[in-house]
Amino acid sequence: VSDRGPPPPDMRGWISLPVGVVTLAERHGGIDVTRQIFEDMIAEVASHIAPFAAANGTHDPQRMHLLGTSGTVTTIAGVHLALKRYDRRRVDGSWMNDAEVTGVVNRLLGMNYDERAANSCIGTERADLVLAGCAILEAIRRIFPCARLRIADRGLREGMLVQMMRADGVWAEGAGGGE
Repeated sequence: VSDRGPPPPDMRGWISLPVGVVTLAERHGGIDVTRQIFEDMIAEVASHIAPFAAANGTHDPQRMHLLGTSGTVTTIAGVHLALKRYDRRRVDGSWMNDAEVTGVVNRLLGMNYDERAANSCIGTERADLVLAGCAILEAIRRIFPCARLRIADRGLREGMLVQMMRADGVWAEGAGGGE
């Protein structure tokens, strides 16, 4: 009998998509993105995810949440939190509900390139890529609808390592510089 808590979730499957943010932005354009271009990007990504979803069954959206790491999801969280300057301490571990994610994506779609570039959480280096990232996230959200999205800035490996160290009694709150 273990007192370490519930067992970790089982991985049902994984997929690596042959399309990413840069590829999608280059193929569809990242500067002037209309609603139709955005929907075309979503459809392209969804066509790659659909076979994986069909092979791996359904899920209960009330018992599951999405987890996003870095890139688009941290940008969306920064915009949602109306940060004057990106702050990973405020973003890492934050939650957004479905309506909040949709609201930020729609706000970004309503901005032109210069407006996206002027947002301190986006900047010129991501202003042409953020909507392609939003399209990838939106394709995932449509195929795997969930009520909430958890945002991680530090990455999954670091979080898993901390969790294992806590379970073994090696990690103490305040240790490791990140807690």
